Amino acid sequence: MKYLIIGGVAGGATAAARIRRNDESGEIILFERGNHISFANCGLPYYIGGEIRERGDLLLLSVTAFSNRYDIDTRIRSEVIAIDRSGKRVLVRDLNRGREYYESYDKLILSPGASPTLPPIPGIKSPNVLTLRNIPDIDLIRERVITNGAKRVIIAGGGFIGVEMAENLTLSGAEVTIVEMAGQVMQQVDYTIAALIHHELTSNGIELILSDSVTKIEERDSGVVVYTSGGKELQADLVLWSTGVTPETRLALDAGLETGVTRGIKVDHYLRTADPDIYAVGDVIETTHLVTGKPHLSLLAGPANKQARIAADNAVMGNISTFEGVVSAGIIRIFSLTVGFTGASSLLLKKENIDHISSFTFSQSHASYFPDSSQLTVNTIFSPSDSRVLGVQIAGKEGVDKRIDIISQIIRKGGKVKDLCEVEQCYAPPFSSAKDPVNIAGFVAENILAKRLKIVNPDHPEEFMGEERVFLDVRTEKECEGGVIPGAINIPQEELRFRLDEVPDDKHVIIYCAIGMRAYLSYRILESNGFRNLSVLSGGYAAYNILERERLRLKKSF
Repeated sequence: MKYLIIGGVAGGATAAARIRRNDESGEIILFERGNHISFANCGLPYYIGGEIRERGDLLLLSVTAFSNRYDIDTRIRSEVIAIDRSGKRVLVRDLNRGREYYESYDKLILSPGASPTLPPIPGIKSPNVLTLRNIPDIDLIRERVITNGAKRVIIAGGGFIGVEMAENLTLSGAEVTIVEMAGQVMQQVDYTIAALIHHELTSNGIELILSDSVTKIEERDSGVVVYTSGGKELQADLVLWSTGVTPETRLALDAGLETGVTRGIKVDHYLRTADPDIYAVGDVIETTHLVTGKPHLSLLAGPANKQARIAADNAVMGNISTFEGVVSAGIIRIFSLTVGFTGASSLLLKKENIDHISSFTFSQSHASYFPDSSQLTVNTIFSPSDSRVLGVQIAGKEGVDKRIDIISQIIRKGGKVKDLCEVEQCYAPPFSSAKDPVNIAGFVAENILAKRLKIVNPDHPEEFMGEERVFLDVRTEKECEGGVIPGAINIPQEELRFRLDEVPDDKHVIIYCAIGMRAYLSYRILESNGFRNLSVLSGGYAAYNILERERLRLKKSF
């Protein structure tokens, strides 16, 4: 059996190695148009920031080591330019020698990845506009910033790569500005969590320009001038374009293979394309989002590796394994802040018209009495009809990853709010609390579903900003000295039972405390005493303060 793999890195190299483990006698050829078939994509930004000190550490396996270990014919600088499906062969261009030749196959695996999306704006092809995808890209960026001293960098796009590069360029000594078309960075999270990211970025000297986009780039002797749709003219030495990627589907389309609504190659559960002898994996394919049930581009290394393993097994052993889809779990570190997410955000659910409830909780990363505990902000999104967990986002300094990993598995299995309540984790004071933040998020969501309380969300001001409402602050007077919601009535929770006559019964009473527990207790007290028009401000003053800080930042930026 003869197997051809187009493209290396997470998808192609993994598939080739897995095929060899399944078939010792098969002929395997891997084509890669670049110089490297196995490198750490996700580590590239950290080479700029200096945490990865040696360039060689990014190269996981050399071509020689890979070829020798797995007995694979590895051909770098070899670009596959056409697929002849009827003849079961591919046309290859040897980029070193300039010649072209055909190579036959029994089974073919496509893993060409995705390339940075460059819009047709004036100046986009300037030598001062760079993108980041591979080792040569990071070499060029490092040369411009570290060696040649480019100090002013504009990053177009505030997604994963844009934010990671902003951090690491700042650590390298550059002055960084992010220009993002949307009203927030990181579309995978909701606005309150994004506001925490905004604060972390700006606190570390990064300028953030939101709801704006680059429309033109002009070369100047001193560098470039970047023009935005909002009328700004920004001076820079370098522009890093990071507004998204496009699956590299040209080969597939030219061969008559079908793409989907996301512009990724359509595959079935076996990762087969429309041609039963051609499989596809990684950034180039359209998969299914397991929460929305809709077509999705995952663009993540973890799913790509799993897909490669499955496609390799199916190519060798005849479609024995399936890939069902992704919950799109991810994590990012921004200076001292870690943000993790899994499932669907409210942004995505609204787009797909999926009914949902969002609830904010604040918990400690481990027992509060044990040293160095820090706060975790948890946004839990769930279905009001069947209590299914639809998505969770967590921001904090430590312990984000293990909670997101647990919740990802719950979401993959179609788990309910009850499953969050029942998560049993290992516990000792340095690591967690007897009631873990995952449990707390579940308890609050369970109370909402059981109608033991109603909530309003701080990031949806239309829910609570009206003339017929009043805020009830149930914190202590001392706590209120640090700030209150304007116009709020302050009655400490411990005194509420004795001061019920001070609570208006003809208005919508929105109760809040620091993070939520005392507000819930107060809600129960008031409801038991005949008050009906009640809500709790989800996340309490902590959530309100995050958004108020962001509102003030935006006001100052204009």
